[in-house]
Amino acid sequence: MTSTPSSSLYSFARAVACVGLCTPLLAQAETASEPEDLPALSAASEQASVVGVSSGGYMATQLAVAWPERFSGLGVLAAGPWSCAQGSLSLALNQCMMTRRGAPSLDELESRHQRYLGLEQVGSAEALSQLRAYLWHGEEDEVVEPLLGDLLAEQWQQWLASPDQLRVARSENAGHGWPIRLPSEAAPGPHEWGDCRQGGGSFLLSCDEDIAGEMLDWLYPERDVSDAGEPEGEQGGELVAFDQSEFAVKGLADTGYVFIPEGCEAGECPVTLALHGCQMNEEAIGDTFIRYTGLNAWAAAHQQIVLYPQAESSMANPQGCWDWWGFAESTWQLSPQHDTRNGTQIGALLAMLNRLQAAPEQAD
Repeated sequence: MTSTPSSSLYSFARAVACVGLCTPLLAQAETASEPEDLPALSAASEQASVVGVSSGGYMATQLAVAWPERFSGLGVLAAGPWSCAQGSLSLALNQCMMTRRGAPSLDELESRHQRYLGLEQVGSAEALSQLRAYLWHGEEDEVVEPLLGDLLAEQWQQWLASPDQLRVARSENAGHGWPIRLPSEAAPGPHEWGDCRQGGGSFLLSCDEDIAGEMLDWLYPERDVSDAGEPEGEQGGELVAFDQSEFAVKGLADTGYVFIPEGCEAGECPVTLALHGCQMNEEAIGDTFIRYTGLNAWAAAHQQIVLYPQAESSMANPQGCWDWWGFAESTWQLSPQHDTRNGTQIGALLAMLNRLQAAPEQAD
C-alpha cells in the first residue's frame, strides 16, 4: 500500500476500521489447553463445501472460484459478488457494502474472471459450473445492501450449468448476520445473540430460522442422517482447538477450531469450511460462532467435519475480517491477488483442507 498523507491518516484508519461489522470487542474465550496440530483424518476427498457470512461469504466465493474442483458446494450469507472490491479498500467500502459509488458492474467483474482464467489463476469454467450454491440475504441488511446479494445470485446464474444448482433465499425481517434457531439451553443475551432485524451482538441473529440446516440440506441433497440419529447440539462430536501457526499468513489467528463428529476419526467424512464474518472471530465473540450457527448439530447428525479457521484483528484489519479486498497481499503487488489461487489466505485455507483429507501417515 502506498503511503498516505498525514492529514488523511485518521480518516483512512476510520475507513479500515469499518470494513465489515463495526462493533465493540467482546471478551476472548479461554481455552482449556494448548492447541495441537490440525489432525489428518482421511476425510473424503470429494463433497467438500465452503460456507461463510459477510467477509467470510466474500472469502468463501473467492475460494470456490479459485479451486472449484476441490468443492461440491458453496454457501454465502450476507455478501456480494465475487471480486467485488477488485483489490481496492475504497471500492470495498463504497461499492461492496453500501453502493454510494453505484453498484458494481458484473460485466467488469466477469472481464476480471476471464483474465484470471486465461492466466490459470482460478479454476476452470467447467469445474465452476458443476457446483451447488446456496445464497442468503436479509432484506433489512444495512451493512451489505441486499442489492449486492442479488448481483451475487446473478453472477452464479451465469456460471452454473443449470438453475437447479442454485438456491436463493431471502428473509424479510432479517438484518446483517447469520440467522439461527436458539438452542433450548441458551438464554438470549445482548452480547451473544443479535436482534433478527437490527443485528448487533455476535451477529448470530435470533430469527428462529435454521439457515445452517437449510443450507447444508441444499448442498448435500443425497445425505441421510447417520445411524446414530439426530443429536442435540454438539452431542455426538468434539470441538477441537488446533494450532494455525503452521499455516501462518498475514491475517490468520494463532488458533483455529474443528468439529469432529463421532466416527469421523476413522476417515471418509466430508468437510465443510465455515468462515466467520468481521467481528465474529473467537477473539471478538468467544466460541459463539463456533458453537451456535447450527452447523455442528447438522454435522453430528450427518457425519460432516466442520473446520472453523480464524482470522485475527490487526492494525491493517482491526475488525478481524477475511481478506476480500487485498490487505493481506504483498505491498509490491500493483493488483493484489487475494482472489486468485496465489492469494495467501486462500492458500492457507486450502492447506487446512488438504491436512484434513490426508491420511495420518501422510501428515507425519
